[in-house]
Amino acid sequence: MYTAHAWQDYELIDTGDGEKLERWGSVTLRRPDPQVIWKKSAPDEWRKADASYTRSETGGGAWEFVRKVPESWTMRYGELSFTVRPTGFKHTGLFPEQAANWDWVVSLIRNAGRPIRVLNLFAYTGGATLAAASAGARVTHVDAAKGMVQWAKENYKLSGLAEDSARWIIDDALAFVLREARRGNKYDAVIMDPPSYGRGPDGSMWKLERDLFGFCEACRNVLSDTPLFLLISSYTTGLQPIAIANVMSRAFRIPFGSIHANELALPVTSGGLLPAGSACRWENEKLMV
Repeated sequence: MYTAHAWQDYELIDTGDGEKLERWGSVTLRRPDPQVIWKKSAPDEWRKADASYTRSETGGGAWEFVRKVPESWTMRYGELSFTVRPTGFKHTGLFPEQAANWDWVVSLIRNAGRPIRVLNLFAYTGGATLAAASAGARVTHVDAAKGMVQWAKENYKLSGLAEDSARWIIDDALAFVLREARRGNKYDAVIMDPPSYGRGPDGSMWKLERDLFGFCEACRNVLSDTPLFLLISSYTTGLQPIAIANVMSRAFRIPFGSIHANELALPVTSGGLLPAGSACRWENEKLMV
């Protein structure tokens, strides 16, 4: 598994009975997780939760606060800083398991020995954007949600990164990629974290199982002649890492380098690992110095 084990400000304290208990800085939250089909290991720890998110039978859900918590607060991962806050969709604006991918991206860019241009698609609040920029890359950050792009820019500024090392695009990912291909713009790396389902600005529906392959084929047209890496993350239930690897291999059709696909995971303090999505990575080993 690709395991995010270097966090200091985040801790997955315990899991059980369809929930996970997490420490986000000084705030402890309990949130539902459908993959947690076992019993709690440390039931006494759950009494420390400052807030819990409960799903409603009609869809959605709401936070219940046992103690007052800040509206938002800052967390750090190495050189990177993030604003986190409980949102109405149970998320906090940060997926800590992605740190395993950030470390991989940083290592590749720092060891490339040349300038690297990165395209980050479905880029959310910018974890991968921050990681790539901190390693010296120039990053194009693309997301269709204006609020998410603004949140990413706030994280970028909070991390003290150079203003000219990133550009921010509010657009449909496919529309942007097709435009970049027509313009002849190229990137040395492509990162994407596509949703399972979504709706574009023009009302078009996105379904990952149906649309991912064609999207990756389009992204192939914006790769440079000497690409460094590709990264696809997925949280789609039931989609195995090898399926993403097959998409990457057949859609990008790069005759060199190596593909590795695996589950993302978070270590649990009370024991074990929590599966947290999957990731597929391609890297051009010939270009590593």
